[in-house]
Amino acid sequence: MKLIDELRAEHELIERVLGSFRTWVERRVTGRTDPLDGEAFFRFFRDFAGSFHHGREEEILLPALVEHAELRPRSGPAVALVDQHRSMEATLGEMSPLLLAEPLTPLEKEALADLATRYSRALWQHIDAENSVLLPESEKRLARAMIRELPARPMTGSEAAAREDGERLARTYPQAYDPGAIRGEGCAICPSHGVLCEGVEREWWNDWEWETFGRGQE
Repeated sequence: MKLIDELRAEHELIERVLGSFRTWVERRVTGRTDPLDGEAFFRFFRDFAGSFHHGREEEILLPALVEHAELRPRSGPAVALVDQHRSMEATLGEMSPLLLAEPLTPLEKEALADLATRYSRALWQHIDAENSVLLPESEKRLARAMIRELPARPMTGSEAAAREDGERLARTYPQAYDPGAIRGEGCAICPSHGVLCEGVEREWWNDWEWETFGRGQE
C-alpha cells in the first residue's frame, strides 16, 4: 500500500535527522556549530515530521482503520498514537525558543540538551512502535477488508522545503548514538501500552481471531 510504504520511508528519514539533531545539539551547547541550523531542524520536525507525516497518520490512516478494520475510535491505538503526537509537539514547542536563541546562557544550554534528549527518545520509541505494530497490522487488516489503497495528499511548499532541510541536515551532521534510548519491537516498546492501549490482542483482534487464537489470552 503506497501510503504505508511512504510512512515507512518517512520514518527512516526522521530517524536519521533525529540522530543528526542530537549531534547538532551537542555541538551547539559547546559553541562548535552553526546556530542557524536550529531553525532548519525546527522546521523539519514541525512541518515535515509533524504537519505532513503525523498529519497523514491522523487524518487518513487511523480513520481508515476505524472505518474498515474495527479499531475503536475513542481508545487504543487511535487515541494513544495521537496522544504521543501531541506530547512530542509540546516538547518541540518548549524547545523551539532555545533552538533559535543566540547566544544561549548556561541554563538554556542545559535545558536544550535535556529537551532534545527527551524529544528524540520519545520519537524514536514512537517510530519503533509504529514500524513493528501499527504499520504491519494496518497493512494486513486493510487488505483483509479489501482496501488496497488509501487517499493521500501532496506536500505543501513548506513541508517540501522542510524535507529538503532534513535531508541536508542528515548529510551534514553524523548520527549520534544514545545508549539511554529505549528501542525495540512490539507493543511493549510503546509508552502507551497498558495506559491508553492494551496491545494487539485486545485492541486489534476481532471475534474470529479471539475464537481461533485467543485461548490463554484471557
